Amino acid sequence: MTWRVQLLAFDDMEALDFAGPYEVFTTAARLQARAAPGAPPLFDVTTVAQRLAPVRARAGLRVLPDHDFAAAPPVDLLVVPGGVVDGALACRETLRWIARQSLSARITASVCTGAFLLAAAGVVTHGPVTTHWEDVADLRARWPALQVLQGPRWVDRGGVVTSAGISAGIDMSLHLVERLASRELAERTARQMDFAWEDRGHTVAP
Repeated sequence: MTWRVQLLAFDDMEALDFAGPYEVFTTAARLQARAAPGAPPLFDVTTVAQRLAPVRARAGLRVLPDHDFAAAPPVDLLVVPGGVVDGALACRETLRWIARQSLSARITASVCTGAFLLAAAGVVTHGPVTTHWEDVADLRARWPALQVLQGPRWVDRGGVVTSAGISAGIDMSLHLVERLASRELAERTARQMDFAWEDRGHTVAP
């Protein structure tokens, strides 16, 4: 099976929130292709933004999305980055798109303050989540029904997975590679990236 992975891009997103998961899933797909030549790709990774115009990430990095909201293809795994999310939170079209894509995605994941976007879009309304340590109090205050955990690098609830800040999105993505493929591939991916994987998450029993 090929997992169709979509990464949301928006102005003022944190570059590593976006690029970290992108690197994990594309690296895992490349390593899997080496091990099984001719097999369908494990991950098909694309980027989506409100419009096809370049997105300006926090600190100025520009990203050219593959699709706009209207033309976004079906998705299995949706990844919502964080960063400065004020503009995205105020954009009804962005929140509607997240909510719509999450209905069809098998897994919706957020990195850092992307958890605020999942909450605002109604993707998470209660239960355990996590976000950047600096934003834990704010997330708790805005959505008191959420159980905001501080400490885990990621929280896996099955259909919804949230991660702590910035580099924790890489840890979460490696966890998802393990969950969707194998521990061996996740470890090879971390090694290929020369990344010290902190496999320190919280999984909610079904």
